[in-house]
Amino acid sequence: MGKGRLEAFSDGVIAIIITIMVLELKRPEELSLAGLLHVGPHIAVYGLSFLYVGIYWNNHHHLFHAARGVNGAILWANLHLLFWLSLVPFASSWLGENYLSPVPVALYGAVLLMLGFSYAILARLLIRHEGEGSAIAKAIGKDRKASWSVIAYAVAIAAAPFFAPLSLAIYAGTALSWFIPDPRIERVLKAP
Repeated sequence: MGKGRLEAFSDGVIAIIITIMVLELKRPEELSLAGLLHVGPHIAVYGLSFLYVGIYWNNHHHLFHAARGVNGAILWANLHLLFWLSLVPFASSWLGENYLSPVPVALYGAVLLMLGFSYAILARLLIRHEGEGSAIAKAIGKDRKASWSVIAYAVAIAAAPFFAPLSLAIYAGTALSWFIPDPRIERVLKAP
């Protein structure tokens, strides 16, 4: 089965997610620096969430660039990933309003955790579909970075009730570790 419709649909959903996130940004109530500082947490959470959505879009693009085709299980796994991505605007909005409250901080981490799991499921199904000797299998390998990210999200969720700023720092640090696009797939595809 071709992969074009899956890629186009995913790109459209991700574009809508980004649009919803920007529409959720709060405007300052007063025309002053103090007013702008008051909405600073919203802007910071928007930036972090935009970065996460961008990371998933970038890695999704690379993943499907290396794939030759898809099957029904991959279509469902992709929808699973998009479901969790679609919750990012909600979690971001709530976190922006309550950035030091344990429950919104933990919920944001739970969404990130489920994104990590759903992306891993999608990648494993693509490897199974393409074969163990495929470019995707060679590029992804054991995917230690993804495993460490999921562990980091779990630690951040557990820390949220005790020290929410630590959780936020873990989310930001994990995003920064993914900021530079993963070169593994490009490297494998360029190899002779």
